[in-house]
Amino acid sequence: MRGEHTEQSEMFSYITLERRISEKHPLRKIRELVDEVLEGMNQRFDKIYSHTGRPSIPPERLLKALLLQVLHGIRSERLLLEQIDYNLLYRWFLGMSPDDRVWEETVFSKNRERLLDGEIAELFFKKVLKLAQEKGLLSKEHFTVDGTLVESWASLKSVERRDGEDRNDDDGDSGNPSVNFRGEKRTNETHVSKTDPEAKIYTKSKGVAAKLHYMGHVLMENRNGLAVGAEFSEAGYFAEPDAALAMAKDLRGEFRKTLGADKHYDQEYFCEALRDKMITPHVAQNIHSRKHHSAIDERTTRHAGYEVSQRKRKRVEEIFGWLKQWGILRRPHFRGMKRLGFLFKFAVGVYNLLRISNLTLQTA
Repeated sequence: MRGEHTEQSEMFSYITLERRISEKHPLRKIRELVDEVLEGMNQRFDKIYSHTGRPSIPPERLLKALLLQVLHGIRSERLLLEQIDYNLLYRWFLGMSPDDRVWEETVFSKNRERLLDGEIAELFFKKVLKLAQEKGLLSKEHFTVDGTLVESWASLKSVERRDGEDRNDDDGDSGNPSVNFRGEKRTNETHVSKTDPEAKIYTKSKGVAAKLHYMGHVLMENRNGLAVGAEFSEAGYFAEPDAALAMAKDLRGEFRKTLGADKHYDQEYFCEALRDKMITPHVAQNIHSRKHHSAIDERTTRHAGYEVSQRKRKRVEEIFGWLKQWGILRRPHFRGMKRLGFLFKFAVGVYNLLRISNLTLQTA
């Protein structure tokens, strides 16, 4: 018999949030891991917050909210708060009751500088790595490095000449002017974006339009595909090798290590610097350019480990793919190196948490 559709609005609910969330829900394991990480950050939180005055929103709750934003690809903090207001799963994750009032969007703005100055993203990333190390998930010998472009939240129409001698041929529309750049060569030396001055005009591929970009870099261990290093920089030709050398400083140890990379890293100064650090460069040979002499020869390529590194290095693209598909890094709604660097490192830490959760569930 067909049941009748009736709409009722109950005044009270007698089911707790704990009972509403399935025992097999993946956020349960992630909440357990992130609570362990945040517990180890209590001393830093105490330093960046005053001991007097009106109590603020707990920083643990703010970071867990940002984790939800990255994990579920929520494009803005306003939409995040809207989700928290009516999504019981999110309230359970944050430790809020169904009747707790959601804070205003300005709370993120007021606390962002405090979190930036306290280097909270860096500490969060390190605590997650420590957790992975305690669980025996990190490799100590074989690594991969790569970089990706992060598009700036600024239009090419915002680019102006540094000397102020711009051509005034727009149509007078202050909201979305039609600016004609035909016949004018724009470079980072002669032009700058008035919206996001730190963004650089750059592209990595031939035949692809150059846009305003930053660049994110990841150092990955090859065993389980966890990121053990993350850097954020201006976009540029030498940005990837330079960031790789900066991250490789932490790889020194008693064992010789390998570092896989694509052919862009096949540069003499980069490979020699790695060898000085007792790191074998398993870099793809750039043999398709007549003007370029490869820094990698048969002394490296003849070993079976080189071929393994070249296969494993492709896993770093999974990190970048997740960050841009779900981690809101395809085109973040922030401007400036400082804020975007915080978001990038925090998002890589969230990826590691998700990866640790999946790996530990598989071995349970």
